[in-house]
Amino acid sequence: MRSDLIKAGPDRAPARAMLRATGMDDEALRKPLVAVVHTWSDVSPCNLNLRELARAAMDGIRAAGGTPVEFNTIAVTDGIAMGTPGMRYSLVSREIITDSIEAAVEGHLCDAMVVLCGCDKTIPAAAMAMARLDIPAVALYGGTIAHGLHKNRPITIQQVFEAVGAHGAGKIDDAELRAVECDACGGAGACGGQFTANTMAMVLTTLGLSPMGLNDIPATHPDKLTAARRCGELVMDCLRSKRTPRALISRTALRNTARMVAATAGSTNAVLHLLAIAREAGTEWSLEDFQPATEATPVIADLLPSGRYTAVEMFDAGGAARVAQELIAAGMLEDAPTVTGRTLFEEAAAAPRFDNQQVIASMAAPLKAHGGYSILYGNVAPDGCILKMPGKNSAGHGSTRFEGSARVYESEEAAFAAVQEGRIKKGDVVVIRNEGPAGGPGMREMLGVTAALIGRGLGDDVALITDGRFSGATHGFMVGHIAPEAARGGAIGLLRDGDKLVIDALSREINTTADLAGRRKSWTPAAPKVTRGALAKYALLCTSASDGAVTQATLPATYIRTQPSTHGVTA
Repeated sequence: MRSDLIKAGPDRAPARAMLRATGMDDEALRKPLVAVVHTWSDVSPCNLNLRELARAAMDGIRAAGGTPVEFNTIAVTDGIAMGTPGMRYSLVSREIITDSIEAAVEGHLCDAMVVLCGCDKTIPAAAMAMARLDIPAVALYGGTIAHGLHKNRPITIQQVFEAVGAHGAGKIDDAELRAVECDACGGAGACGGQFTANTMAMVLTTLGLSPMGLNDIPATHPDKLTAARRCGELVMDCLRSKRTPRALISRTALRNTARMVAATAGSTNAVLHLLAIAREAGTEWSLEDFQPATEATPVIADLLPSGRYTAVEMFDAGGAARVAQELIAAGMLEDAPTVTGRTLFEEAAAAPRFDNQQVIASMAAPLKAHGGYSILYGNVAPDGCILKMPGKNSAGHGSTRFEGSARVYESEEAAFAAVQEGRIKKGDVVVIRNEGPAGGPGMREMLGVTAALIGRGLGDDVALITDGRFSGATHGFMVGHIAPEAARGGAIGLLRDGDKLVIDALSREINTTADLAGRRKSWTPAAPKVTRGALAKYALLCTSASDGAVTQATLPATYIRTQPSTHGVTA
């Protein structure tokens, strides 16, 4: 056992003395040490139930012959931080969580781990840490929140953000805004649509890092504790069988995942996070690799933000397994191994098939012919960007092209103020720049602005482009992740008010007729917004959004050891 390096033999008596102080006896010390890592916090509902799930996972580990040790790491809650300077820490937290899991688990040489995660960045961080460490591991998502009820209609956090826009436009009064606020979130769990958290939970399942069906169980459902215990038992089977994450995160698994995201019109953040996970796994995967999936895969899940149903209703309809069953039958997924020891196809076949439901359509009658996003290039985004395809507009169809005039803002706050003050008009292309990974720093989500546009009734008439990101709750004609970003000399930093912009999903282009080359001659980079702390380090080290916005250090070749050391740490 790897953990014997810290707990076996005469020289390790001091370490054992400290471990005994925590309650371990001789029997516990003889068993594998299994980390149970979670992102519990009581600042938001997203991670509120994870300590309870951790105790159940630890029970499962003990029952299966292991000795669990619990670690906690941080979370930054997007729904709370959105639209504030605190949101700059959201994407950065993905790197911090990954690094802290590495530090805790490698620092104590644990033999295996269960990672419990609950919100947007904690979920990809779990997968990134699993890929980086490559020890036997299982991930479990804490589950979706139950939807609230407002005037006898289901409601999620999405409607609260949109109500802010409606309030600013004078469409609703203070009392109605407060009622929406109070009705939306009723307890533990992550945001309830096919937003980033639920999209990434499905990613964990499709990659094979989580057992099929367990991530779909809502946070407050009585079966969630049983699922956590099952993960504790399963990780011991992974340890005995030597199943590790990198064997699961293949190009095949990534292709499958891209198609599952497309089929559910999932969050565009999945593109950013899958690139990051692939980098940690050492698997070749690029921005362009997402395009075949979205072109070939119809949307079959009728889920918020553009659809009608929440993740709780998707669970009741069969969850990720039901989507996979449809895609497998259509020949659109490839078989791949999973953490259970069974293949993806075997797991899907073993799941019950829910035919009498309205959430997931058949491949014969999809909701949309193509996936919910497209990868674009052009003189505005030479290294690529992501168009979040709009749902059906008031005319009953989705747009594929937008042509308009630029309205340029240097920050999310400036753009939000313009929307709320009624300065954005039909035909405008809102440009929000200096919000990229380095320039933000932290690549904030623009949900406050996009939801305000929807709330003011401009969703069909205005486009938005940014070097920042979008929330999974965003819908409309939106382009994000523009690369290169403004802070690193990208063309978006050269745009001016009134420039003509064309966004075309069919030709996959985003272009302007402006003289960008002439303007570049006088361009100079802005001074960094932050010069110390975690944000400054992230701005210095992060890669482009087109490469996952990760912070992998690049060392000189003479410092890189070709084989791992005995301790799993390279010199």
